[in-house]
Amino acid sequence: MPLFLLEGGRGESTCGTSGRWECEQNACLIEPDIIQAVNRGNYGWRATNYSELYGMTLNEGIRYRLGTQRPSRTVMNMNEIQTDNLPPYFNSAEKWPGKIHEPLDQGNCAASWAFSTAAVASDRISIQSMGHMTPRLSPQNLISCDTRNQGGCAGGRIDGAWWYLRRRGVVTEDCYPYQPPQQTPAEVGRCMMQSRSVGRGKRQATQRCPNTQNYHNDIYQSTPPYRLSSNEKEIMKEIMDNGPVQAIMEVHEDFFVYKTGIYKHTDASFTKPPQYRKHGTHSVRITGWGEERNVDGTSRKYWIAANSWGKNWGENGYFRIARGENECEIETFVIGVWGRISMEDMHNHHHHHHRRHI
Repeated sequence: MPLFLLEGGRGESTCGTSGRWECEQNACLIEPDIIQAVNRGNYGWRATNYSELYGMTLNEGIRYRLGTQRPSRTVMNMNEIQTDNLPPYFNSAEKWPGKIHEPLDQGNCAASWAFSTAAVASDRISIQSMGHMTPRLSPQNLISCDTRNQGGCAGGRIDGAWWYLRRRGVVTEDCYPYQPPQQTPAEVGRCMMQSRSVGRGKRQATQRCPNTQNYHNDIYQSTPPYRLSSNEKEIMKEIMDNGPVQAIMEVHEDFFVYKTGIYKHTDASFTKPPQYRKHGTHSVRITGWGEERNVDGTSRKYWIAANSWGKNWGENGYFRIARGENECEIETFVIGVWGRISMEDMHNHHHHHHRRHI
């Protein structure tokens, strides 16, 4: 699908189609000289060209590929919870095999607010139910149904997403699959899943799965989310004890071309005019950490995080980013959550499980 249709014919997206001069007014998302500058410099990470991002302007990348709004002041003032013998390396996928979900691809839909929330909730429910339930929760359910003060594919807030997950609940990705927008990134599709209360705060779907092949329209809910302090040790302890966390970060122009290594925002485009230096707010899932030794004996500490730009981007859909220095504000607003799981749920799901294999 040619991305330059998205701009309604104003010709913004001529990146890569008809020579470089078109981009004088509009910086492109893929700037070969930025890629070269990163790869020549000693930044600790490597850049690459992504065919699925080629041809988009930087404005479009920020508009269509991110999609988390900064939390309101009241939410930013949520209390932080007030650590020891943490290992130098930790990866959730190794501690909880089969319970950490692969990165999805949000496409040109600015809904990282829904993707990161669904991913963290999926991992946490799988871990807390000790693998009795390993749902991959549906971002589309949030995008289409959580419409109160949310913008769907035009961006939204994670506090609204967690409110919805707690009050209404969502079904699995398999039940309500993701449909990336075809033309206008604003279209989100009407909500095809409602739930009703069945007492004790629990809810039940009142509709069949939009995917007619699937009959498992179980509703999954969470408890209210809690905010961690920006102290890297506390974030590490939380991940190690309870599973992946959600973080908000500022995405700059050079992050789009990240391929491998420990990302830090570079000065690769400082010599360029201001339209080449832009950023937007995004949300991601942090799943672990580590450190890499430099030749001179010093070490570089990093977070391991899952993005939602597909598995072709970065390190198989993941990226590493400098840890302990609030790189791109990734440690500023970090969230954990508990799934709402009862022994009865675990028992019922166990039976589901057996029925399916007969």
